[in-house]
Amino acid sequence: EVQLQASGGGLVQAGGSLRLSCAASGFTLADYAIGWFRQAPGKEREGVACISSNDGSAYNPVHAKGRFTISSDNAKNTVYLQVNSLKPEDTAVYYCAARKKPLRAGMGYFMAQGPNEYDYRGQGTLVTVSS
Repeated sequence: EVQLQASGGGLVQAGGSLRLSCAASGFTLADYAIGWFRQAPGKEREGVACISSNDGSAYNPVHAKGRFTISSDNAKNTVYLQVNSLKPEDTAVYYCAARKKPLRAGMGYFMAQGPNEYDYRGQGTLVTVSS
């Protein structure tokens, strides 16, 4: 059974940090690009980071450069998202999604697309940032 299990969310004060985890099972992580996305109430979904774990290449959309760092541990079949200097506007449900490589138009395209572009998606973890 294919699963993407996101965890690590919680309540944190502004300025703090969190590390989110996306544990993959039922498929080979190296064959997929894994992206982290977020959706806040009343707002559009946003891609924040993407990684190709077999070569370590990573991508952040412009709005997510600097504070969001994605990494992977292939031995654990897990992708991480480190978020620093959290702001109240980072409050959202964060979820991970997978797309089989090769990506049709690169990581930027994958980050900008919605669920139709996902092969698999996790259920999300809530991050709440208090001011």
